[in-house]
Amino acid sequence: MCQTSNLQRAARGATPTRSITATTAFTVLIERRAVPRLLGAIALTTALLVFAGWSGSAHAHQAADKIARDLQSTIAAPSTPRQGHARDIDGVRHVQAIVVTDGGDPEMADLRAHIVRTGGSVHAVFPSLHSISVQIKAHQVQTLAQRADVVSVSPNRTTQRTASTLETISGALTSNVRTYSSKTSYSGIDGAGVGIAILDSGVMRLHDTFQDQTSAAPSRVKRNVNMLNATLASWTNGVSATSLTPGSAALATYESAVGADGAKTHDAYGHGTHVAAVAAGRYYAPKDAAARDINGIAPGANIYDVKVLDGYGLGTLSDVLEGIQWVIYHAKEYNIRVINLSLAANSTQSWQNDPLCAAVRSATAAGITVVVAAGNFGLSITGKEVYGAISAPGNDPSVITVGAVNDKGTTARIDDSVNFFSSRGPTRGSYVDAGGVKRVDNLLKPDLVAPGNKIVGAAATASDKLTWDFLASTFSSVLVAPLGITPTVAETQMMMSGTSIAAPSVAGTVALMLQANPGLTPPLIKAILQYTAQPLAGFNLLEQGAGYLNVDGAVALAKVLRTDLNTVIDAGSITAGTSMLASGKSMPAKSSTINGASFNWSRVAFVGGNNVVSGDALFTKYQPIYDPRTTWANGVVRKRSVVYWSGTGIASNTYAKNFSDVALTNQTLLTSGVVSANLLTGMSSLVGKTGVFTLTPTLSSWLVSGSGTTLSSGMVLSNGLILSEGLILSEGLVLSEGLILSEGLILSEGLVLSEGLVLSETGAPAVLFNTSGALTGER
Repeated sequence: MCQTSNLQRAARGATPTRSITATTAFTVLIERRAVPRLLGAIALTTALLVFAGWSGSAHAHQAADKIARDLQSTIAAPSTPRQGHARDIDGVRHVQAIVVTDGGDPEMADLRAHIVRTGGSVHAVFPSLHSISVQIKAHQVQTLAQRADVVSVSPNRTTQRTASTLETISGALTSNVRTYSSKTSYSGIDGAGVGIAILDSGVMRLHDTFQDQTSAAPSRVKRNVNMLNATLASWTNGVSATSLTPGSAALATYESAVGADGAKTHDAYGHGTHVAAVAAGRYYAPKDAAARDINGIAPGANIYDVKVLDGYGLGTLSDVLEGIQWVIYHAKEYNIRVINLSLAANSTQSWQNDPLCAAVRSATAAGITVVVAAGNFGLSITGKEVYGAISAPGNDPSVITVGAVNDKGTTARIDDSVNFFSSRGPTRGSYVDAGGVKRVDNLLKPDLVAPGNKIVGAAATASDKLTWDFLASTFSSVLVAPLGITPTVAETQMMMSGTSIAAPSVAGTVALMLQANPGLTPPLIKAILQYTAQPLAGFNLLEQGAGYLNVDGAVALAKVLRTDLNTVIDAGSITAGTSMLASGKSMPAKSSTINGASFNWSRVAFVGGNNVVSGDALFTKYQPIYDPRTTWANGVVRKRSVVYWSGTGIASNTYAKNFSDVALTNQTLLTSGVVSANLLTGMSSLVGKTGVFTLTPTLSSWLVSGSGTTLSSGMVLSNGLILSEGLILSEGLVLSEGLILSEGLILSEGLVLSEGLVLSETGAPAVLFNTSGALTGER
């Protein structure tokens, strides 16, 4: 854990200043290039999968490429830009930045000394994330980037939330999951005992939807902590922070400083309370008979509220990093197994060096499943479909990136469709390698889609009176009034739309899966969710990923697997190809029936960033990709391992201190029996619906019928379904270089920073105020 500027600022008694950033629409010029080929070939081998290490990746970058482009622009500007991360002090331009290191020095002592020696400040240290938050003179950034231990330098960007009968739609009410005998009595899996961390604008802990009906405890919101970083207002020099020892007085002081458990109004904006309710809200028999059932997906799970956004839905990159590190530090203590990030920061950096991506990989390596909203940039202001607008950290291969589905106001899934606003893949982050060649990530995203249109959930108020949150009060006619419910303290509700409302449906599902089988690891959970998803008709791999969330199928598959997998994987006592099935269990039927309608599972999973695989061997045999410490994408394989605090009186293997990170040069990742689907898709064509534009139901039907290449003894996935050199397809669809969401712009999600206002799809497509323009083409 680290001693951060929250504590330092609390001692000085300063108050942060924040502002609302309006959303603007603008036109972007897209560079056109020659049409390159799409690579889909795979090579079969007779032994192990062999990969080069990190050569040519972020660690080998030249100094200039280590500096994010928006920070370069700030430094080069003739006058200091009016950005939150830049300011003149005594006539000298200073910037606030996040520095990602190579992890060689976990405490980053030499780097911190360098910052202070050159007249800068270290505001926060994130040893678990290999990052520090600093203030430095602008002309010193280039020298900083030249250090061998520095991977990237990014501005302390602004972050923002990405903006029914949920149980019935998602498949949570089946014999595999749970059933109701009455609205207040049910049996089955509800996520009990599993902790979900909600990094958002706060959670109203005393709302009735979070009541714990199984114990004397008043709320399932177990902690409220506030990570809003006050240093943005101070711009002081010379401060250096250190990590904190478990049980120390310094840690106790820090926890007291960030604690907010007694706050009556902890969610002034209202987004976080609604997100938490979708993940884990529970029906509470409201006084108004007109109230709709607002059960979330895991109505028995525990909630850990980590506030990283203010009363207008805004925060900073360092706020979120601090929040993620807090969760990692306490994960084993509180049994936090899931993080929900319904927020995003705009970044054109590769997943290899983006600070948020590095942070979520640490969380994943610690065994925490990270669920991220894909973003709401699927439609341009001119009504064209936009590809390539997945933001950070949804662009990281280790997380589960979730798009949104419009349920059309019915419980039947047959008419459901991917929302117009839901961001499409591929990811467009990039870096320049040691040879000066720009490398674009082009990872397949989103991973799947979930309900995200007009979802009813809790609305925050003061705990003792009807003082509404910002969203509910500002947009009451749209978010509250249509429900026709008389508001009552602690029972207030509103409806919202967006991928940030779809993400917690998946986070809640992960809690159910972990209750059913606590041995599941984050990458195995992702594979199960994708493999059991329902392909939606008419949508391709970049629109819906593997398909529509299927809670019934995900829990059914989780139940047949060994419950000690995380233990044996962590100990290194399981080998590739070992059976993953529990004793006496076999693969379940690869279909589900929800609301009387049956469908085949997609049998699609994304691996290695841009490869599609299938086959029962993914679950009957242990695949080394299920080790959460391993990240594999674009031919890069890294292993990130947690180092725990130790010493007298410190519980062993409990509190994360930092992480090691090494390249793997020879590593078995997949075994025989796995089916490759890369060759089935062919060259990418939007008109032809091939390659990355292959309709997911079409690919699924081929796999169900037995098509695909079954590996006899392993394979090398050379490139997979990759988009190279920007790609312009002759059908008029243009893929921009580097995701034209220029760094530093806020990813707002609709009119006046509101989800649920224009992000509903009744009739014609909604018009969004969109800062994107990355890749446009007519549907």
